[in-house]
Amino acid sequence: MVGSTVVVWGFMAVYVALTEDRQFPWLNTAFCVTWLLSMLMVLPIVLHMKKRPADQEPTWGEAMLGSAYVFFILFWIYGVVPHQFLTFTDSELAWRSDRLLVGPNMPGTGEGILSFALPFTLNYVVLRDIIVVIIYNIYFGMQIWLWIMWQNRGKTTTSSTDLEQTSRYGRPVMKRKVPEGAGV
Repeated sequence: MVGSTVVVWGFMAVYVALTEDRQFPWLNTAFCVTWLLSMLMVLPIVLHMKKRPADQEPTWGEAMLGSAYVFFILFWIYGVVPHQFLTFTDSELAWRSDRLLVGPNMPGTGEGILSFALPFTLNYVVLRDIIVVIIYNIYFGMQIWLWIMWQNRGKTTTSSTDLEQTSRYGRPVMKRKVPEGAGV
């Protein structure tokens, strides 16, 4: 979670700082706050996961409260955060379909590197949508990770040496000695 936040913010801050004539905050406050709130909203789930025993059944009220909270988080991460990013790129960065994304000119041709290498037109709206898909994938990966952590809470892992030392009846397991010359 923290790593994805650093990568997304770092990429956007460096890009905006290098390409736009803006003052320090570089990124939109609404987008930054919604991203931070989405990360902070996951914290109670992780803390509750470590505290709650896996074999304890939830009450009806706990189940309703938990489902409403998870629904709000899903609404937030799949609705509000991408919307704030799209609003930021449309309004403050002016990433429109008429702004083409082209790189520096190739020596001797006068043609941009990206327009030479790609057989299609790539504009800033496409780049914006690709970044939004990356944001969705980060959240989807985080959601799957939380599901796995919640389902595996309370499970203990046993090492392979523990499994090999005793049988299912509790007796010690002995290695079978293979006589010389036998085998394949």
